[in-house]
Amino acid sequence: MNHSSVKIKPLTITDYDLWLHLWQDYLKFYETSLPSSTIQNTWHSLLDSDVPIYGFGAWQDDKLVGITHVVLHPNTWNTNECCYLEDLYVTDNVRGQGVGRVLIEQVYAFANDKDCNRVYWTTQEGNTAARKLYDAIATQTDMVQYRKNL
Repeated sequence: MNHSSVKIKPLTITDYDLWLHLWQDYLKFYETSLPSSTIQNTWHSLLDSDVPIYGFGAWQDDKLVGITHVVLHPNTWNTNECCYLEDLYVTDNVRGQGVGRVLIEQVYAFANDKDCNRVYWTTQEGNTAARKLYDAIATQTDMVQYRKNL
């Protein structure tokens, strides 16, 4: 795939239906679902300039083929913010063709412009296809995530 044929831009209000389709596919990929109220809250947060959550879309031939959501937040180890790449999804028909890389590179540029000290993310251990890309463009840490849902 020619990376120049992929255009990355912030998601806008007119992208809702296309975004929702990819968001639902992403949730299915992770074998989960969310209440419609949570989905609506996520969408509104992506568009609200007062909320430090941002969304980008990857467009190819006027089709939305990938999305990413990032969250900027302060941290105790630096004086500038971190960028958490919370969600990344690329449609099946273009997966493995560089769209994920272009989206992550956009996140790197965005975080750099926002003076963040790092971009970080997590993925499932068995997500081997994505991890090949991640291994090529970032460093895996030795941190293990623990979680207690409340």
